[in-house]
Amino acid sequence: MRVFRALTVTAAACVAVGLSAPLAFANPPLGGGGGPSNISATPHSVHQGSSLHITASGCGNGGTVWSHGNFPQTNLSGGPTGHATVRIFNHATPGHHTLSVKCHDNSLVATHRFTVLEGNGAHGGVGGSFGPSTAETAIGAGLVGLAALGAGVHVVRRRRPVAGRV
Repeated sequence: MRVFRALTVTAAACVAVGLSAPLAFANPPLGGGGGPSNISATPHSVHQGSSLHITASGCGNGGTVWSHGNFPQTNLSGGPTGHATVRIFNHATPGHHTLSVKCHDNSLVATHRFTVLEGNGAHGGVGGSFGPSTAETAIGAGLVGLAALGAGVHVVRRRRPVAGRV
């Protein structure tokens, strides 16, 4: 009986491996030679001097991204989806432009369109990064001291017995 169970489990395992072989063949490994695909540029419209985040699939061993006159050639990371962040030149010509992506393991080049907007974008994020000035610190310390003095006076007056009452 034990031998029958062992043979049944072995046969089931062989069938499972045999049926999965066509699926493994249908999905080639990363960088399988298909070239770059699913390219995206975020944001689609970017100001001069701002950053542009680029993603592309199909470059398992990494690749390069470039756009003549808009940003320098930059490396694309490897993996299922490659990433690169580029900075648009301050002197880039406003309008519609094309970026190109080429994988290291393939000679195919894919392109994607993006828009350069005139002028520099807003430099946000500075609002809460500055500490208080010396005057603001002195005023705050004075108010805290005044509040402590007022609380002390209140406590002392409540503890002192009123004349005639004991």
